[in-house]
Amino acid sequence: MKIQKSTARYEEWLARQLTIVPADLQHKHEQMSTALFPFMRATYYRWAQIFPEVCAGLASAPVVLGVGDLHVENFGTWRDSEGRLIWGINDFDETWRLPYTHDLVRLTASAHIAISENHLALDLKNAAEAILQGYSESLAAGGRPFVLAEHHPLLREMAVHRLKDVCGFWEKLEKCQPVKGRIPDGAAKGILRMLPDPEITRRHMHRVAGLGSLGRQRFVALAQWHAGNIAREAKAMAPSACWWAAGCKGSSRILYQEILDTAVRCCDPYVKQKGKWIVRRLAPDCTRIELSELPKERSEKVLLHAMGFETANVHLGSKKARAIQADLKKRGSDWLPKAAEEMLKAVSQDWDEWRKSHPVKKPAK
Repeated sequence: MKIQKSTARYEEWLARQLTIVPADLQHKHEQMSTALFPFMRATYYRWAQIFPEVCAGLASAPVVLGVGDLHVENFGTWRDSEGRLIWGINDFDETWRLPYTHDLVRLTASAHIAISENHLALDLKNAAEAILQGYSESLAAGGRPFVLAEHHPLLREMAVHRLKDVCGFWEKLEKCQPVKGRIPDGAAKGILRMLPDPEITRRHMHRVAGLGSLGRQRFVALAQWHAGNIAREAKAMAPSACWWAAGCKGSSRILYQEILDTAVRCCDPYVKQKGKWIVRRLAPDCTRIELSELPKERSEKVLLHAMGFETANVHLGSKKARAIQADLKKRGSDWLPKAAEEMLKAVSQDWDEWRKSHPVKKPAK
């Protein structure tokens, strides 16, 4: 099946799960043509479809509650219940029960694309080595959340670099399109429960963000509270694309809250699954970090090691540490870069095929 047909079938299925925003979906299709990394981020459904075939040798690995759509820009910061700044995986929209190898291959493949696009200054072998070393160390230690206040100075410096432009964060939200009329009841109720005062005056905006979730309804409530800005977001959820790729067999239950509750992490108290909506607080220190936002002077090996460590923090919630360690021992040292290269080859072929029918639009003169 070609990427165009796969995309059409997935989007037809998705439209039966939730309300599609046509303009956002069109924007997603356009972004998919611009570069390989946006294409990879936007087409997790295709990855879920081809991974079992391309990486058949990894299918026997121990199964965990995995992130699914893991990549180098699916990390960010938040505040825990003590107000401490925490760093870790930021999005679990595609959570599913998967071989632990799945998340590691996708993370490594995304790092390789970032390397080729000059966002990271490591080769694939060293990137894979740093990710796998961090992952293995976390398994051995039983996991450990990334609390940035007292520890991880290099990671803390990278994570807080973007906080220098706090005003820009709020200006960007203010530019979102105001919602005309009421927002869906589920989104409204979820946002209301997360506000510090249910009587607070708020404005509902339609937010366009991310890539994999483009096309889904995404609402932000903006308000003033105690002389400052606050924001809450509600994003529509659907079953993981893994369920679709597997032929919609078995339970379609959304596993976002389960992975939050079981992972080794200091949870964000303002991220909750409310029915078919994910509700979260938005703030300059509670958001995803893009590679372009990191300082030019940074330790990329430390960053990728931390990403591997955090991946194991999440996988440890499945209580499979010994089984994973035994499986890793059998696989040797070069399986990860090889698998990432194979998946990248398949993703690149899909991207080439996609651009034939969706060429990049040239800006008007």
